[in-house]
Amino acid sequence: MTAPPNRSQLTARFHSVRQTTEQLCAPLTIEDHVVQPEEFVSPPKWHLGHTTWFFETFILKNYGKNYKPFNEIYPYVFNSYYESIGDRVLRKRRGTLSRPSVEEVYTYRKHVNDLMPEIIASVSESDWQKFSFLLELGLQHEQQHQELLVTDIKYIFFCSPFKPAYQKHTQSASAAPLKSEYIKISGGMHEIGHRGKDFCFDNEIPAHKVYVEDFTISNTPITNGEYLAFMEDGGYKRFDLWLADGWDTIQRLGWQSPLYWEKVNGAWCEFTLAGMHKVDPDLPVCHVSFYEADAFAKWRNERLLTEQEWEIAARQLTKEPYKGNFLESRNYHPLAGEDNSAQHLLGNSWEWTSSAYLPYPGYKPYDGALGEYNGKFMMNQMVLRGGSCATPQSHIRASYRNFFQPETRWQFSGIRLSNAV
Repeated sequence: MTAPPNRSQLTARFHSVRQTTEQLCAPLTIEDHVVQPEEFVSPPKWHLGHTTWFFETFILKNYGKNYKPFNEIYPYVFNSYYESIGDRVLRKRRGTLSRPSVEEVYTYRKHVNDLMPEIIASVSESDWQKFSFLLELGLQHEQQHQELLVTDIKYIFFCSPFKPAYQKHTQSASAAPLKSEYIKISGGMHEIGHRGKDFCFDNEIPAHKVYVEDFTISNTPITNGEYLAFMEDGGYKRFDLWLADGWDTIQRLGWQSPLYWEKVNGAWCEFTLAGMHKVDPDLPVCHVSFYEADAFAKWRNERLLTEQEWEIAARQLTKEPYKGNFLESRNYHPLAGEDNSAQHLLGNSWEWTSSAYLPYPGYKPYDGALGEYNGKFMMNQMVLRGGSCATPQSHIRASYRNFFQPETRWQFSGIRLSNAV
C-alpha cells in the first residue's frame, strides 16, 4: 500500500494530471476528437470521457455523499473493459459516437474536477490510506491514457491524406550518437519487482528472487540506420529470421518497414507528430512490433533481453529521479545521444523483451472491479520495459511492466539487444 500523501499534495497532483490531459488535446480540432481509424485506436474524446468516468465510478460514487451520476448513459459509453461494472460500447465502435459532444465531455470533466477537492478534504483519517491509494491509481491510470492519447493522435493524423502536424516546430536536435558498446552484468540471484512504499500496479509485485546467468546489455538502442541495414539485407523477405506467426503476420499485412515509414522520391521518410521528415539514421528506430524486434535480433546473431535481465540492468545503470526524453520534453519522438552508461533505458521508446506477460509468483490482483485492471490480460502478450517519449516522467519506474500483443507497433516501441546468445 502506498504511503499516503497529504491532502494538499494530492489535490495539486490531481489538478496537474487532469490539466495535462486537456493540454495534450488543445491542438486538436473538434473533428480530430472523434476519429477512430482502427480498433486499437480510441478517439481523443473517448479518452477524455473514460478517464473522467474512472474517477466518477471509483471515487465519487463511493465517497461522495448522496452523489448522483452526471449522466446515466455515460457509464455505458465510457466503460472500457470492466465486466463487473456493466455493459459498454464495443471498443471498435467508439468512433461511431457522435454524442456526447466534445463540449459536453469537457463539461463532464469540469463537473468531476470541481467536486474532487471537496471529496479529498472530507475523507476521514481512517479511510485516508485506502482513499489516497485509489485516487493515485486513478491518476496513474490517466497518465497511461496521456501516453495513449499521444500515440492515438499520431496514428489518426498519419491516416489523414493531409498528414497534418500536431506541433509545428521540428524535433529538438539530438546530441551526437554514442558508440554502441555492451555492458556486462553479473548473474546470480537478484530481486526484481517493486519494493518500497511509493505507488506501483499490482502486476509489479510481489518482489521476488530470480536467478540469471551473466549477460550483456547494449548501452544504446538500435538506430534507424542499423534497422535500414536489416531491411536492405532482405530482412522482411527471409523467412528463416521470423517466428512462424510473425512471418504470417508480415505476409498478411504486407509489412516492409516500421510503421510510419514511407518512401518519398526514393528516400525513406518517417511521419512524426511534427510532420513527415527524412529518416535520420542516428535516431533510435521505433514503432516496430515484437516480431520485427525478434527478427532483427536473429539477423544480428544477438537476442532481446528477458524482462528480468532488463530490470536488473536498469536498477544498476540508472538513478532516480530518472532523466531522459519523456512526455514533459514535448519532443514526442525518440532522440539520440546522452552521456550515460546506458542511454535512454528510461524514456525515449519502450523496449521489447523476450518475456511473455505472466503473473509474478504470489501475484494477487486488486480487490473488486479493479481486479480486472491487469490480471485478466496475462495471456498472449509480451512485456515491454522502460517507457517512452510519450510517458509522463512521474509515471515510470524500473519495475514497470507494459504489455502488448506481439504484432502491436503503434506505440513508441524499439529494440535493445544483448550479444550473449
